[in-house]
Order: sequence, then C-alpha cells, then structure tokens
Amino acid sequence: MRALRTLLLSAWACAACHAASAQTLPPPSNVVSLSASASVEVLNDWLTMAFSTSREGTDANTVQAQLRQALDAALAEARKAAKPGALEVQTGGFQIYPRYAPPNPRAIGAAAAGGIVGWQGSAELLVQGRDVQAITQLAGRIQTLTISRLGFTLSREAREKVEGDVTAQAIARFRARADAVTRAFGMGSYSVREVNVSGDEAALPQVRMRAMASATAVNESAQPVEAGKATVTATVSGSVQISK
Repeated sequence: MRALRTLLLSAWACAACHAASAQTLPPPSNVVSLSASASVEVLNDWLTMAFSTSREGTDANTVQAQLRQALDAALAEARKAAKPGALEVQTGGFQIYPRYAPPNPRAIGAAAAGGIVGWQGSAELLVQGRDVQAITQLAGRIQTLTISRLGFTLSREAREKVEGDVTAQAIARFRARADAVTRAFGMGSYSVREVNVSGDEAALPQVRMRAMASATAVNESAQPVEAGKATVTATVSGSVQISK
C-alpha cells in the first residue's frame, strides 16, 4: 500500500511539473491571422408562392366554414398539378380571432372594455417548387384565394453543386494571401496553425417578396415572375506562423 501511495504521488508530481512547464511556455511568435472569401452568383431555382384569403362575420363557426371551403377548393386545384420537387403543396396559417367593440368609458364592469362584436380569420396555401411555369399557371386557376406574396430562393441541391468550387477558391485565396504576407515580412515559409472554413448556408435566404394584384387582375395566364440570382459565399479564416 505504501509503495502504491508513493507511485501515485510521483505521478501527480510529474503531471504538475508538466502543467507548470506548459504554463510558462512563451507565446508563439510570428503568427499572423488571415481570412479570405470567394463567392459566385447562381440563378435562383426555387419559387415559393403564397395564396391567402380572409373572412369576417358575427359567427365564428360560419367564418371557419367559409375559410375551410375556400381553402379546400384551392387545395383540390393545386393537388392536380402537384409533383415532388417540381410543384409541392402545403397549407399555411389558418386562424380565427374575435373582433371587439371599442371601449365604452361610460359603462361599468366588463362592458367598459367592449364586448365581442364579430369574428375574423384568414387561411393560407403555399405552393413551391422548381417548375416555375407550372406554378405560375396554377396561380391563374386558383379562384378562391389570391396571391399574397411570392419569392425565389436557391434550393439546397443547387447550392451544394457550387459550394465545393467556391470553398476551393476561398482556400486558394487564403494560401495566396499567406504566401504574400510571408514574403512581405522577408520570411521564406509558413505553416498553418489553425483554419476555419465557413459558408453562408446557415444564413436565412434573401427572398424577394412583393404584394400581388387583387383577384380581379388574376386570370388563367401565367403570372409573370423573374428569378434573379443568389450569391453563394465561402470564407476561410485562421492563422499561420511564418518563419525563415
């Protein structure tokens, strides 16, 4: 037991010695922080079109039934053209809430705050996909809902096709910058200490949205749209240690 205790104390002392030695090491010299980016513009390929309608009345059940009827009719039309990846259909928001009368300062109790005088609600249908022509033509066939907004984004598949090339460009620029800095300081070589490669995938897509005309302006012809372009960016950042 005494021998084991002696061995453990020796191991602890050795570890403490190494830790103290590591803490007293001087910071690395000739370390330079760098960053470089590359980007490419890609044509947006994913169209999202939102249809919506609103109803109001004195009875909540009636308002709900009217919204459901309008949404069901639009869904029936949209499902005829549905195709995975090309034209996908899903319901959006569906809500009903009360409408209150203005407060009456002359009343007392609950009446002073105004009571429920009616109900209003809204329903939404989302159509999205790569088949722009099919989606815009569908917009002219849906009669019970109106287009409330639309926007183009870059699909994940299209983004992944160019991310590899953009990342390679950013890495090449990082290395070129490290070479230039090394020469500028009169050094002969460098070694990479740490590096981080990041892209803009986590960023929320910048969607172009615009209000559409009323239902009377929509007919069975295709709705005019313009896809525009998205920018895919990769950034390489880190530090290098330069030496002679």
